[in-house]
Amino acid sequence: MTTRRLALFDLDHTLLPLDSDYQWADYLARTGRAGDPVEARRLNDDLMERYNRGELTAEQAAEFMLGLLAAHAPHDLAVWHETFMGEVIRPSITPAARDLVDGHLEAGDLCAIVTATNSFVTAPIARAFGVPHLVATDAEYLRGRYTGRILGTPSFKEGKVVRVNDWLGSMGLGLADFSESFFYSDSVNDVPLLEKVTRPIAANPSPALRAIAQERGWQVIDLFDHMEDSKS
Repeated sequence: MTTRRLALFDLDHTLLPLDSDYQWADYLARTGRAGDPVEARRLNDDLMERYNRGELTAEQAAEFMLGLLAAHAPHDLAVWHETFMGEVIRPSITPAARDLVDGHLEAGDLCAIVTATNSFVTAPIARAFGVPHLVATDAEYLRGRYTGRILGTPSFKEGKVVRVNDWLGSMGLGLADFSESFFYSDSVNDVPLLEKVTRPIAANPSPALRAIAQERGWQVIDLFDHMEDSKS
């Protein structure tokens, strides 16, 4: 075991006070780039409700979310995503979330964002936080277009454990090689990975995760408590 520490961060509702996957689909819908706007928003809302209940599979999410990528040329997607970053994501990055990430980076910890949201949406967000590594659901890309299918193991529920182990293994490392390993998450879907680290931290947790954290004695932090105060 080394003295180096590992810090893993879920993204949506953990570092961001929103769901980037949901917001990206909503952005495409309201700008007329997701087919019928009313139907696209209905599907988006349904997926979010099922995710929050822990009833959504990665494949079910991919059918809609990755289908939005497959419907457009990568150049157009890139242009739209930069506008999305400016309008939706960057204004939502809070000082508290930046401070949390910066504290681990400045300590020399190995840091990664580990998210179920696909890497097209989240890679620019990881860069905005200054996090050098991203473990995300990968969208298949063939002959210059997204196919609408998942590539490999989705970074979701138990799949996050698989993907983190694969990522660490690519560097000749494992979770046991770190003196401490942190994982910050808001979601009950992330319990499998929270159980694998030495420092599981429920960040802005859902009611279900908050109950589990309290039962197991996991640390609970709330990064967005003062957001309404700062807006008033």
